Amino acid sequence: MTQATLLPAQHPLNVAGTAESPLIRAYRGERPATRPIWMMRQAGRSLPEYRALREGVAMLDSCLRPEMAAEITLQPVRRHKVDAAIFFSDIVVPLKLAGVDVEIAAGIGPVMGTPVRSRTEFSALPELDESSLAPITEAIGIVTDELGSTPLIGFCGAPFTLASYLIEGRPSRDYAFTKAMMREDPELWNDLLSWVARTTGTFLRGQVMAGASAVQLFDSWAGALTLDEYVSFARPYSAAVLDRVSDLPVPRVHFGTRTQNLLVAMRDAGATVMGVDQYTPLDLANTLLGGTTPLQGNIDPDLLDAPWSILSAHVLDVIERGESAPGHVVNLGHGVPPETDPDVLTRIVELVHSTS
Repeated sequence: MTQATLLPAQHPLNVAGTAESPLIRAYRGERPATRPIWMMRQAGRSLPEYRALREGVAMLDSCLRPEMAAEITLQPVRRHKVDAAIFFSDIVVPLKLAGVDVEIAAGIGPVMGTPVRSRTEFSALPELDESSLAPITEAIGIVTDELGSTPLIGFCGAPFTLASYLIEGRPSRDYAFTKAMMREDPELWNDLLSWVARTTGTFLRGQVMAGASAVQLFDSWAGALTLDEYVSFARPYSAAVLDRVSDLPVPRVHFGTRTQNLLVAMRDAGATVMGVDQYTPLDLANTLLGGTTPLQGNIDPDLLDAPWSILSAHVLDVIERGESAPGHVVNLGHGVPPETDPDVLTRIVELVHSTS
C-alpha cells in the first residue's frame, strides 16, 4: 500500500492537484516556476473582514464554528493570493475538544481553569474522542472545496509548548512551574507530555485525513530550553506527534522561535521541512542543517511597517539566502502582527511571485 492510498480517495493530494502546487513542490525540495509564499497568522488579526466577522464572538468559539473557521481560513487567500491556506484554529483547540477547561483571555492568551501541577490534576485530564473533531473536519471540507489546487496546511502546537500552558495556567515569562516538574518529577512530566502528544497527534492526523495537504508543528516556547533539555524533555514528544502523520504523503514542517541551537534536533524529531525565525539567516540555517532540508521563512515581522524600500530589500535578501537551501517557501519569521497594513502583505506576495 502506498502512502497516497492511505488518504481518502477524494483527498486534494489525490484529485485536486495540490501535490504539484508550488508549495508542496518546494516542500519536497524542488524549485517550482512560482516561488511560494504564505504567512503565519495570515488568517485573522490584520484583516478588517476578519474583525468584522468575529465581532462579538470568542476566539475559541470562532474556531469551532465550521462556516466561520472556513471563511476566516479563506480570507487571506482571496485577498493576498498566497500559495497556501493555513487552517484557522488555535494550538489549545485540541485541549478544548478533549474537555479541558481553557479559554483565550483578551490581552493575555490561553488561560486554564485549573493548572496541571500534580498527579491528581493530571489524572483528571480526559482523552480526546475522535468524534469531537467533527467541527474541524467539517470546516476543512468547506475550505478545500473552495481552494481547489491551492493546498491547505493543518497545524498543531508541540507538546512542550502546550504542556507549558497547562502547567503554568497561562502564558509565562520564566516557565518556573514547567521547569520544576521537568526536573523534579520526570514521571509526571512524561505522562503529561505523552497525553498532550496523543491529543495533538489525533488532532493533526484528523486535519490531514479531512483534506490538509501539509502540516506544521509549532513549538513556540522551545527556545526557552537548552539543547540538552530539548533533546531529553521535549523532542521525544514532538517526535510522537509527527509520527502520527509520518505514514501519510504530507510534508511535515517544524517551527519554533529563538531555536537556532535546536534546529537540527527539531528536524530530527521527524520534520521534512524546517521553519526558521527571523533571528537566523536562512543560509546559516541551511549550513547548520547540512544543506539537505527545505526551509521556510523568514521575513522579519518587525519590518512590515518599515518604508517599502527597506522592506522590499529585506524580502529580496531573504529570497537570496533561501536559494542556498534545497527548497524554500517564503514566510515570516513569526506571525503577522495585528496592526499590519494588509496592503503591505499583498505587496510582499506580489514581489515574491515576481522574482520567480
